[in-house]
Amino acid sequence: MVEILNTQKPDLFAARLSGKVGKEEYDLIVPALEAQIAQQGKIDLYWEMTDFEGWSAGAMWEDIKFDVKHVNSFRKVAIVGDETWENTITKLIKPFTTAEVQFFPATQRAEAMAWVNLP
Repeated sequence: MVEILNTQKPDLFAARLSGKVGKEEYDLIVPALEAQIAQQGKIDLYWEMTDFEGWSAGAMWEDIKFDVKHVNSFRKVAIVGDETWENTITKLIKPFTTAEVQFFPATQRAEAMAWVNLP
């Protein structure tokens, strides 16, 4: 499941992912992200994974295509999660983006949102 979160900052996209994310969810997220990037230029991203079980093969492919296309579209990426592997994902994506990427444990949601909101 994907929930797009409301933010006060026009150049911040925030979403909460839970369970297993499929291609259908990416079909909702990608157009919203691309519209915000087209409107704002580079944006910040708050990506919260709560009880996250991973991606389907179709969702993983959509994610790879999006990441390749938008490698330079983000300034900051805050990844929030409660699993060790989510921290590992953060470390793996850092070399492939110009964005500042930081992992926050789920107990630090507020700190993550504050960090990604800083100029």
